[in-house]
Amino acid sequence: MNSNRRRILLALGLAPLSAPLSALAQAAPAAGEYIELTPPLPVETPGKINVTEFFWYGCPHCYDLEPLIEPWARKLPADVAFHRVPAVFNNPQWTLDAQIFYSLDALGLVERLHRPLFDAIHRDHLRTADPAALHEWLQNKGVEVKKFDAAMRSFGVQSRVRRSAQLSIAYQITGTPAMAVQGRYTINSDAVKSHEALLSVTDYLIGVVRKSMAGKG
Repeated sequence: MNSNRRRILLALGLAPLSAPLSALAQAAPAAGEYIELTPPLPVETPGKINVTEFFWYGCPHCYDLEPLIEPWARKLPADVAFHRVPAVFNNPQWTLDAQIFYSLDALGLVERLHRPLFDAIHRDHLRTADPAALHEWLQNKGVEVKKFDAAMRSFGVQSRVRRSAQLSIAYQITGTPAMAVQGRYTINSDAVKSHEALLSVTDYLIGVVRKSMAGKG
């Protein structure tokens, strides 16, 4: 076999391998798809790459994102810490829904009830502002209503709601859903074309932060 033919066959043999590797290289986001915060904000989990989802239970776009973000979050590398923050603006309903989220979190129920609550609101038309309806839903899910109400009134939950309002402003959140990375970057959903793009830009910025942290190490 002459050397030219050998080189051609070798190239053809490697082609199927090289294509997936090149596909792994992620293109940089377009201008305006994210905001860089100056100075960066403090992060919740030092030593990790912090990723935060800002959401509202009443937001249909957040509900549509859930089937995508759940498997995405489960596959995040070990060096990434994922947090959910209920966005709070000057609206009583947003404040109430943030209280509900943090009350569930205080009782260790977010993992079990976060998605079902989304379903109840958007599919079954649960009105969280109706205490009787909310209590009935909680009871049907095996939650002790007295403990839940006590958590709603607690100083810890009220403090976290106030903190969410502060973060919503500091991260320059314009609506939900939105993502933030390492206190340095915000990706608002109105700046990207799709939910998939929202997560893709987040992935890109995770990589940027990872390289930055490696350079400091």
